[in-house]
Amino acid sequence: MKKIILTLFVGFSALLNAQNKISGTITNKENQPLTGVAIFVPDLHKSSSTDENGNYSINNIPLGNIRIVFLTLGFGTQNKTITVQNGENKLNIILEATAFQMDEVIVATAFNKLQSQNVMKVEHESMKSLQQKGTATLIEGLATIPGVSQVSTGTSIGKPVIRGLSGNRVLVYSQGVRLENQQFGDEHGLGLNDAGVESVEVIKGPASLLYGSDALGGVLYFNPEKFAKTNTFQGDFSQKLFSNTLGSNSTLGLKTSTENWKFLVRGSHNVHSDYKISDGNRVTNTRYNEQDFKSGIGYSNSRFSSVLRYNFNKLDLGIPENGIAEQTTNYNTAYPKQGVLNHLLSLNSTVFLKNSKLDIDLGYISNDRSEFEDSDIAILHMKLKTLNYDLKYHLPKIGNMESIFGIQGMHQTNLNSGIEFLIPNATTTDFGVFGTANYEWKSNVFQAGIRFDNRNISSENYGISGDEGSFEAINKKYNSINGSLGYKTNLSEKLTLRLNFASGFRAPNLAELTSNGVHEGTNRYEIGNSTLKTEQNVQTDLNLEYKNSHFEFFANGFYNHIKNYIYTNPSGIVIAGNDVFNYVQNNAKLYGGEIGLHFHPHPLDWLHFESSFETVTGKKQNDDFLPLIPANNWNNTLRAEFNIKNWLKDGFATFNVSNTFNQKNVSGFETKSNGYALINLGIGGYLKFGKTAFNVNLNGNNLLNKNYIAHLSRLKTDGIPNIGRNIVLGINFNI
Repeated sequence: MKKIILTLFVGFSALLNAQNKISGTITNKENQPLTGVAIFVPDLHKSSSTDENGNYSINNIPLGNIRIVFLTLGFGTQNKTITVQNGENKLNIILEATAFQMDEVIVATAFNKLQSQNVMKVEHESMKSLQQKGTATLIEGLATIPGVSQVSTGTSIGKPVIRGLSGNRVLVYSQGVRLENQQFGDEHGLGLNDAGVESVEVIKGPASLLYGSDALGGVLYFNPEKFAKTNTFQGDFSQKLFSNTLGSNSTLGLKTSTENWKFLVRGSHNVHSDYKISDGNRVTNTRYNEQDFKSGIGYSNSRFSSVLRYNFNKLDLGIPENGIAEQTTNYNTAYPKQGVLNHLLSLNSTVFLKNSKLDIDLGYISNDRSEFEDSDIAILHMKLKTLNYDLKYHLPKIGNMESIFGIQGMHQTNLNSGIEFLIPNATTTDFGVFGTANYEWKSNVFQAGIRFDNRNISSENYGISGDEGSFEAINKKYNSINGSLGYKTNLSEKLTLRLNFASGFRAPNLAELTSNGVHEGTNRYEIGNSTLKTEQNVQTDLNLEYKNSHFEFFANGFYNHIKNYIYTNPSGIVIAGNDVFNYVQNNAKLYGGEIGLHFHPHPLDWLHFESSFETVTGKKQNDDFLPLIPANNWNNTLRAEFNIKNWLKDGFATFNVSNTFNQKNVSGFETKSNGYALINLGIGGYLKFGKTAFNVNLNGNNLLNKNYIAHLSRLKTDGIPNIGRNIVLGINFNI
């Protein structure tokens, strides 16, 4: 009997761990094998590459439909779905050469298509390409993407702006979960380090269908770095030096993978002194220090895949209050300052159910934010704890139609322990349910979806009514129904059209509902409005793309109507030397877009010219202009790519001119801004000297040391210019 039970157990175990395998050969159109092609199975977080004969194999693949991505430089990316059977499955791939950058799989949208297949236009940028621009921070790099800009406080604090919308109207996702860090405050930065981030995807427009409240203006979706290839160990060390801030950014990462298990760990340290403007003076207390730690562990087999990731980020930020005062290169922050501790824990799992699958994303974020005025005793101390969940069931495919049913939710608590309160102790609970479908026929794609959301906000009573820093208890409920409709077609072999209609919503945040006071880093007294209604918008997007082997052109246009747009308005009252601003509502509209081209002349295969122009106009219902609308920008880059014998590979040299125009369309309490042009240079590549090899980037930003003030700089009211010339040297070693 024991032998029978043992035999059944072994047989059942073998069945559960059946070695389903996908293998094949990857060639070009001339049937020549391609070496080093990257193969990635997103649902399993597994990757491999082809050998010298173009062969590859991936083990422990689940039965049913599985998606595999094939990509390599110089060839078009392929995103294949294969129905896996028991045993070995053959899949041979032919890649076509292309002069342009690789097509990317978009994770931020529902069906994870290649951008060329996607109904919605999504901007995708790798961290490598952003870092090659020599920017000092992640948000500076994001601001180089057409349609994206930043509200900045020096070089240390930056908040993303997408087509004129920012703050709680832009949702940030990291490690597959929404990042919550008191983003309502202008002086509260992104709170994310680019170390351990592979790429970013930008949805420019309402994405409430997939993400719920706060995605009214768009989404920044950060993809974490991949694990090492199966049965390999990888390590790298990078160092960046910044001339202007005498800054240093050091990063060390290690990772390894087996057939089933995956591990990675990465740490970074970032330090900068006060930034220097064009006349040689430094802006006092714009210095900052940052420590960041990321780790991950994953397991996958033929039944499920799961990845647990953890990110710890510590920020010590000086708050510039006195403008150009004490001149020092000290790295230690002075008062007033901020201290931010952020913990992000995520669990991303996929359960394979033959012809369907279930995605489960769980997240926990602890954001501990302190503000210090003149001592180590925190004036403000806010602890924000957020638990969120996201379940998506991918139904079995019916013909050419794919569909998803999802449930999302969030439970959030805010607790104060400082001397002063900026917002009250409160609890926020979200629940949402949605469905979406994608139908393809020939070169056409149709996508539609609908969603219902509920948000509850309750806060505690605090202080004496009427006094600064006092709050009356509130208990608010907000409901919203939203939908989206999109269509993509190829008007010709080289011309693609995308047309999208989407609605979005945003419930008022705690600051807008309850604010009653002024705090460090602001110059005004804000009074909330507990009667505020939900913001509701409808946006129309039109995208045209033309692409042949040597020329690319795109044009994006949008019109965004927002009902009950929330903004601050000066009351004409002064309290304790601070102008009083009230939160009010009005209907608003934003419109504009981006156009651009990429020219790769034949036979000069090494030369690229890229140009893009972006514009946005924001108005209230009475045709007054909205505040914090970025100025128009025209960006031009000439890029050369080259190799030099055996010692320089993947070399590049760039010449960039960024023209920012005058911003005269301002709200009643804003001032107009003058235009300016910045010249930036870059050079780099993979250097090899004997057995020593490394990547190097050398950038010169604002090379002519231009004196300018960006329209969205929070130091603009004090007449403080932005950063002057900055030389950045970056070196990366593989261990």
